[in-house]
Amino acid sequence: MTQTEAIMDTLDLSAVQADPPIFDPAAFRLTDREAELGLLARRIGKGLFAGRAAEVDRDARFPTENYRDMHAAGLLGICVPEAEGGRGADLRAYMLTAAEIGRYCGATALTWNMHVCSCLWTGPLSDDLEMTAEDRATHVERRSVHYRRILDDGAIYAQPFSEGGAAAAGVVPFSTSARRADGGWVVNGKKIFASLSGHADYYGVLCGELREGERPSRRDTMYIAVPATAEGVKVVGDWDPLGMRGTVSRTLLLEDVFVPDDAQLMPRGVYYQAATRWPHMFMTLSPTYMGIAQAAYDFTVAYLRGEVPGLPPVKRRMFPTKQLGVAQMRLMLEQTKALWFQAISEARPDPSKEQVLRAYMAQYTVMENANEICQLAIRTCGGQSMLKSLPLERLYRDSRCGSLMLPWTAEICLDRVGREALYEPGERDD
Repeated sequence: MTQTEAIMDTLDLSAVQADPPIFDPAAFRLTDREAELGLLARRIGKGLFAGRAAEVDRDARFPTENYRDMHAAGLLGICVPEAEGGRGADLRAYMLTAAEIGRYCGATALTWNMHVCSCLWTGPLSDDLEMTAEDRATHVERRSVHYRRILDDGAIYAQPFSEGGAAAAGVVPFSTSARRADGGWVVNGKKIFASLSGHADYYGVLCGELREGERPSRRDTMYIAVPATAEGVKVVGDWDPLGMRGTVSRTLLLEDVFVPDDAQLMPRGVYYQAATRWPHMFMTLSPTYMGIAQAAYDFTVAYLRGEVPGLPPVKRRMFPTKQLGVAQMRLMLEQTKALWFQAISEARPDPSKEQVLRAYMAQYTVMENANEICQLAIRTCGGQSMLKSLPLERLYRDSRCGSLMLPWTAEICLDRVGREALYEPGERDD
C-alpha cells in the first residue's frame, strides 16, 4: 500500500472517483511525486473541500476542517524535506498540487500558499542559497523546530506581507521592524490583508532590521515566526470582501512583541538573497487561479451536457453559441496552462532574463485569464449561473481578486515586462 492509499483509507476517500488531472502526468512528463500529490489533492478536494466551499464563502470563515484534513494527508508538510519527515516537494510539485486544490476551494488553496511558503522558502529555496557553514547549521536546526510543529501538531503558519505601501512590491524596505534585544528581537508594525489572521498558530513576519543610527535597507529584511499567542499580537478589523472570503485576511498589529533568536525562519540577509536570486518564489499565488480557471471550464462542460449533480439532466450542448463559448474557454485555458507550466518548470536560482520575463507573463496570464474564463462560463451557461447555489458565481468573484495581489499584481507584471524588455541592467536614458 502506497502512502497515498493509506491516507485515502484514513480519510475514507478511497472510493472517490478523482477528476482528470489539470496537467496529465504523461503529456506533461510529470514525476511520480508530482502525479501522486496531484491525485491526492484531487481526491481530497472533490471528496471533502468542494462540499464545504459554498459555506466557507457565504460565512467568510476560515476552512479549519480542510486544514485538519490536509494535516492528516501530510499536505501541510508538502515542502518539508523528506529527511525531516515531509513530502519533499520542490516549487513545481507544490504549484501543480496547489492548482488541483484551487479547483475545489479557492480560499483553501490561497491560504495554503501562505502556510506552505514557510516551508518552501526555508527548505528547497534556502538549500539553493549561499550561507556560511555556521549559518547553514543554525538554519537547519531552527527550521526543524518549525517543521516538527507542522508535521506533529498540525501547526498553521501564515505569511502577512502587505503594509499598504510599496514594500510588498519589493520597492522599499518593510516598515514593520525588528530591533535587537537580549536573546531575541522586538517586533513592531502592522500588516494589512493578513490572510489566516486569527486562525494561524504562527505568523511568518517579513520585517526590516532596525539598527541604531542607520536607515532601513531591503538587504536587512528578516523573516521571523511570531506566535499568535505572543503578548502584543492583535488581530483587528472586519472581513467582508468581494471574493476569497474564506481567507479571513484581517489586519495584524504587532506592538513590542518579543520573539527569541530561534524564531528566525531564515538567517539574516538570506530573504533578500532569495528575493533577488529566486524570483519564481513570488509566483506561488498563481496556482489557485489556475485551478479556478479549470473549475469554471469543468462546470461549463458538465452543465451543457446535463451532468451537474442536483440539476435536471437537461442537455444544452447542441446549440452553436454554446459550442463556440466552450471552444473559446478551452483555447484560453490551454494557452494559459502551456505558458504557466513552462514558467514553473524553469524555476531555479539565478534564472535568465527571458525566464524571468516568462514568469511575469505567466503570472499576468493566469490572473487575468482565470477571470475571463469565468466570465465566458457565465455567459455560456446563461442565467442560472448567477445563482449562489451553483459555483460559477463564487468562482467569478474569487477569480477577480487575483490581479490585485502583491507582490506581482497584473500592473506590476506588465510594467516589469515592458521595462526589462527594453532595458538591460544598468542602462539609462541620458
